[in-house]
Amino acid sequence: MSLPQRQPLLTPQEYLAREREAATKSEYYAGKVYALAGASRNHSAIVPNLAYLLIGQLKGRPCQVFTSDMRVKVSASGLYTYPDVAVVCGRPHFDDQVEDTLLNPTVIIEVLSRSTEAYDRGEKFAHYRTLESLQDYLLIAQDIARIGHFTRQPDGAWLFAESSGPDAEVHIPSIQCRLSLAEVYDKIELTSPSSPARFRVIREEAAEFSH
Repeated sequence: MSLPQRQPLLTPQEYLAREREAATKSEYYAGKVYALAGASRNHSAIVPNLAYLLIGQLKGRPCQVFTSDMRVKVSASGLYTYPDVAVVCGRPHFDDQVEDTLLNPTVIIEVLSRSTEAYDRGEKFAHYRTLESLQDYLLIAQDIARIGHFTRQPDGAWLFAESSGPDAEVHIPSIQCRLSLAEVYDKIELTSPSSPARFRVIREEAAEFSH
């Protein structure tokens, strides 16, 4: 999330009216609008790779894959945002009749950048995990083959796993899909080599998060 645009506080209805007419995307929280920065080359290539892999596995099943043109509202906190990829299984619920603001994603995936990584891992995830529908949250590095994965447990806690390297694979249990890192990063130029000290594989590490 970037710095808020200088303007009076807006209601959600005012934000949506302006956003639907805007040429660029902005997040909204607590009356403030935050302009979204443009995506890098790697970011722009990883997102369609993810969508392609998920759409293929979900063919014939009652799940839909949306990329960042679909806005998501976190009803409990009032955040409006644009995940890089969102998957909803079952009937999608929308904020209004325009059907451009999803309320019940099952899976959310964010592709990280240096400017957004801390937000996506911290404050943004704090918003996301109030979504009762959300079961899996994935964080995709864009300069190294590495995926962090939070999975909601029956008691409401989140289990964290981190996988790296082209031979790794991530299982998304809520939608019964698998992501091969070799396929996620197909045709991606990775500029940061993996370092065991910095990027270790964590298979089962309990993350102490509540609802």
